[in-house]
Amino acid sequence: MRFWLLATDWGSDMADHKKPTGLDLLRMPFPDHQISKLPKPTKAQTDAVRNDFKKGIRCKLCGAWHHPDVVHLDYVGHAALTDRLLDADPDWNWEPVTQTGLPEIDQNKGMWIKLTVCGVTRLGYGHAEGKNGGDAIKEVIGDALRNAAMRFGAALDLWHKGDLHGIEDDGDAKAPPKQEQRQQKPQEPDAEAIQKASAYLAEAGGLGDLKERWGRIPKPVQAIADVIAAKDAAKERLSKSIIDDEIPY
Repeated sequence: MRFWLLATDWGSDMADHKKPTGLDLLRMPFPDHQISKLPKPTKAQTDAVRNDFKKGIRCKLCGAWHHPDVVHLDYVGHAALTDRLLDADPDWNWEPVTQTGLPEIDQNKGMWIKLTVCGVTRLGYGHAEGKNGGDAIKEVIGDALRNAAMRFGAALDLWHKGDLHGIEDDGDAKAPPKQEQRQQKPQEPDAEAIQKASAYLAEAGGLGDLKERWGRIPKPVQAIADVIAAKDAAKERLSKSIIDDEIPY
């Protein structure tokens, strides 16, 4: 059987895959258009722009004015997370962890909450570092919702600093021992199979999705250098991650 037929098979498997619902939906990667960019300047970069406004730039990526060498972090905002919660459970709810019946801000100006989705309740904590007023309270709530939703698996790929799903290196794609090669030489994948596999990997929406797509590709196709390069490029693109909780509401 030619390998382009195998490539068609794993493509159709993806199309026929049933869309997750409920708590399983919370584990699904967020699409690129729902992932925002947060500038994270160093203290030296912040001081440089504060002392000389002209040392900053209007960033085309996030729209803010900051030092040109600032690093950006990926994060999912309040609206995108709320949209995902509603898709998973229209009756989802949150409530503050309190002893008085009213929301309580602790000594760190943060708040613990309970988030309930599909009948399951988990804790989360939010804070608005150094901020005051009504906007600070909204940021506390949004931060707590993201923190609690992360306990359900929402946007875990963005919270994690490394390769969360442990996508294997190319050990599985190595050629068989020489003795096996002499017994039965595998047929080389054709150009169409290689091109289709590369495009399939490039369309991955998250590291978990990339791992699943990689597992569906036949091993002879996995061993092709162009396909490995496509997987590595997708992995690098998706590995950008949020490294702390300090994200806007």
